[in-house]
Amino acid sequence: MAVRLLNMSRFARLSRPLLRTTRQYSGAAASVDGSYTGPDMKTTVPGPKSKELFGDLMKIQQAGGVQYFVDYNKSQGNYLVDADGNVLLDLFGQVGSIPLGYNHPAIKERITSQGIDTLVNRPALGCFPPTDYAQTLQDALLSVAPKGMSEVMTLMCGSCANENAFKASFISFMDRQRGGPVNPSAEEYASALYNKGPGCPKLSVLSFKGAFHGRLLATLSCTHSKVIHKLDIPALDWPCAPFPQLKYPLDQFVRENQQEEKKCLEEVEDNFSTSQKNGVPIATAIIEPIQAEGGDKHASPEFFEGLQTICKKYGASFMVDEVQTGCGGTGYMWAHEAWDLPEPADFVTFAKKMQIGGFYYTSERRTNEAFRIFNTYVGDHMRTVVLGAIVNEMTKRQLLGQVKETGEVLLTGLQKLETTI
Repeated sequence: MAVRLLNMSRFARLSRPLLRTTRQYSGAAASVDGSYTGPDMKTTVPGPKSKELFGDLMKIQQAGGVQYFVDYNKSQGNYLVDADGNVLLDLFGQVGSIPLGYNHPAIKERITSQGIDTLVNRPALGCFPPTDYAQTLQDALLSVAPKGMSEVMTLMCGSCANENAFKASFISFMDRQRGGPVNPSAEEYASALYNKGPGCPKLSVLSFKGAFHGRLLATLSCTHSKVIHKLDIPALDWPCAPFPQLKYPLDQFVRENQQEEKKCLEEVEDNFSTSQKNGVPIATAIIEPIQAEGGDKHASPEFFEGLQTICKKYGASFMVDEVQTGCGGTGYMWAHEAWDLPEPADFVTFAKKMQIGGFYYTSERRTNEAFRIFNTYVGDHMRTVVLGAIVNEMTKRQLLGQVKETGEVLLTGLQKLETTI
């Protein structure tokens, strides 16, 4: 995968394009209706046209992550067509952000019928939303909201979803410290503009080793997956706890894995206690259901429930980062549904396959004042319309059930291989 290629040992390599060459292969190209039935390789990859375009782009910006250039008009379903006419079976899905494949007719129809006006006239949704906006949010987002959540904030991407969810959690934490959403003191007002306390309080976010939560300043401080993401960037001195390193096969290491998770939770609680004693209390703990960029790391439902319990004990928010795992990839709309938590998380962030970034939150975590979680666009109406079409197709075609069935086939096959190797 392209993402994994970023983890290079020599900095000299970082300035080179991450373009790889594959051998030529000719397979079935297209069916009668124009959809592709298999890969069809006309050149090596990258081909000459992609290389030419890459040279043009490198004159404009650092584009070392580019693999090849794409003809999106010709791409269809699970098949991507590059600039040289190669038809490739796409297992990467635009960094995991296309849930229904390329040029899906239901999405095209929805954009034409409902999204074209706000494609032409992009609204500043926080001030001037279109007349159908509340219904659009209901259909696209609240219809698939995590259990116990009835409110949502839309933003632009995964990084800003997490960053703004942090802000919302800090505001909520301070409201609880004051005993409710009351007016701040004059001293708080006077100090906030100059980055001083008590207006800018000393609070922290707990994250986990191997985590990836984004590339903005606060989210990058909670990212611990690759050095190149963080090098030369100032970071907030926030606590970081170990994520369980489970042994496999799981059924052969039950006791060892239970001990590992217990040890990790003990370190989590130690971080909470130490941060509180040092006057920088943890306001939020953020965690991924599956550490994806961190190496495909998993933990048991009991571990996540234990983390939620510790958060509640210390008055902190429990935040689940579903940017990479949300929207059905695990067979659940939200991966954390598999944990069967006794109560909802406080925040659930999303982006990628959901087409827009944002976060769900419980009513207790609502920010009471306008403009505190805000930017010009506060999301993208047209992309929310697209999400509505995606959700409708997922429901109509029972795609979550298909994901579970195919996942079971894959897992069973891997387990058989595990016993024969």
